[in-house]
Amino acid sequence: MIEGESVDRHHWVPKREGGKDWGWLHRICHKKLHSLFDERTLARLYSNPDALKDHPDIVSFVKWIRKKPNDFIGRHDRPRTRRK
Repeated sequence: MIEGESVDRHHWVPKREGGKDWGWLHRICHKKLHSLFDERTLARLYSNPDALKDHPDIVSFVKWIRKKPNDFIGRHDRPRTRRK
């Protein structure tokens, strides 16, 4: 990861759900997670990187993002509906 505006801190269990542990993520990956999942779903099902790696939307996103430069930020829209 490149230090600067292309990385964000991500709480693996959202603070609202009682999480304290966090790690660095590329900003675009962080935005993708929050565009796909609400905080409760992140806390219950995807509270670590290993839990996310086999999700089909994440797999296709990773294939796409690997072709971009390390400092690529991009954008993601807000979720259309809350996923459970």
